[in-house]
Amino acid sequence: MNEMNKTQLLEKVTHSNRPNGNPRVQKITARIVGDLFHAIDDLDIQPDEFWAGVDWLSRLASGGQAGLITAGLGFDRLLDIRLDEADERAGRNAGTPRAIEGPLYIAGAPLSKYETRVDEEGDEQRGETMVMEGRVLDIDGKPVAGAIVDVWHANELGRYSHFDPDQAEYALRRKIETDAQGRYRFRSFLPPGYAIPPNSPTSELFTAIGRHGNRPAHIHFLVVAPGLRTLTTQVNVPGDSFIDDDFAFATRDGLILKLERNTPPKGYESLGVTTQFTRVPFDFVMQPAIDESEASPQARVARAVASEA
Repeated sequence: MNEMNKTQLLEKVTHSNRPNGNPRVQKITARIVGDLFHAIDDLDIQPDEFWAGVDWLSRLASGGQAGLITAGLGFDRLLDIRLDEADERAGRNAGTPRAIEGPLYIAGAPLSKYETRVDEEGDEQRGETMVMEGRVLDIDGKPVAGAIVDVWHANELGRYSHFDPDQAEYALRRKIETDAQGRYRFRSFLPPGYAIPPNSPTSELFTAIGRHGNRPAHIHFLVVAPGLRTLTTQVNVPGDSFIDDDFAFATRDGLILKLERNTPPKGYESLGVTTQFTRVPFDFVMQPAIDESEASPQARVARAVASEA
């Protein structure tokens, strides 16, 4: 009874679950394992290839790069496309487009009201000075007072604080509470694009399959307000050579910024602006939430982990 062929083994693996297991997890696991069994057989995957793959997955996880590979292989954008399609069917396609969160969000950034500096005093040489500003609105165009705009972006070397030991914990990370008119604004510098870490499990795979690992310049946002659907998105800086060839497939046509260069500094003195700068106007439009879960202030991964706890 312990000798079996491939079909019998797969049958045993996928039907040896106990009644007290999670039915949804059982169903998903059976599908994934079955697909892998068939791939091993169809592609004649050899033992050395299989165990090299296992070693690669171990190094990927220990290096904290799982979020890079899900984005780079299109899974993050696929999930967003499915949500977009569900919204379209439900007639909920108004508002600012969602975009992938990425693996580099950190909760707890310092909070300011209406305006803040995301960069630090003395950072003028790190990149082109910008002030991004606008309003948070609902789909009827009404301003949303007290919304929290959580913003984060890379430094001039394409690295993110918390994950980069050379930066302070919340460098280039801030939260802004909108005023009574739903307004926000912040000063920083236009970030560059960047590439996946060299000599890493992610770069190994992309070299092997002949793909680059470059992302265009972008800025991340998590926008939260009571009764409104939490918005996870990112905006792109125009002119980047990878804006239409993003490693993570995250560029959205409705999320490419308009840059107003050579804007006079009058009215922006409170942000330390004394010379001409680049103004970046952008309004966030939020949908109504249909339940409390949609208005959760947590980022995507944190919300998913909390729901499983």
